[in-house]
Amino acid sequence: MYAVVGCSECSNLWIIEGRSETTQCPRCGSRRPYEKRKKFVETDDANHARDVRASMLANRQGEGEAFANLDSFSDLEGDVADGVVDETEYLEASGLDVEEVEAAGDRDPRGPSRTGSKTEIVERALENLERPTEDEIVAYADERGVSASYVRDALEKLVRRGAVSESGGRYRTL
Repeated sequence: MYAVVGCSECSNLWIIEGRSETTQCPRCGSRRPYEKRKKFVETDDANHARDVRASMLANRQGEGEAFANLDSFSDLEGDVADGVVDETEYLEASGLDVEEVEAAGDRDPRGPSRTGSKTEIVERALENLERPTEDEIVAYADERGVSASYVRDALEKLVRRGAVSESGGRYRTL
């Protein structure tokens, strides 16, 4: 059972499925017993309830005639389902090679992808490399798309913060 109901507080219209003891307006939140709500139509067909609600909203906005020229919800849903073009069909109709498009999607034009933030990459270099030099950390980070200047600044900050120590040009985490 579907019912198109209205709110006496804010004049909102919505559809309720089934019969609960109380209902709450989705717009203003007022709660009332189901029996006290104004029911404009009660039907077993969800599409009919949608049509009634849409018609009422269109009439409120002075667009009742325009709405009358539209098909019902069930007809519109059928039109949409029949008219959907899948991705492959669309690409082929556009004159594109589907396999080439899929291969291009697998490639990243920006080069190697970064996993994690720049700082995480620098910290991972310190963890994965055994007592690395600055150049080794820069090379590790560069392979993951992090610039040398960022690495040097990050190392300096980590040393100042006391998270990393530097001795004889070699770094280690504390």
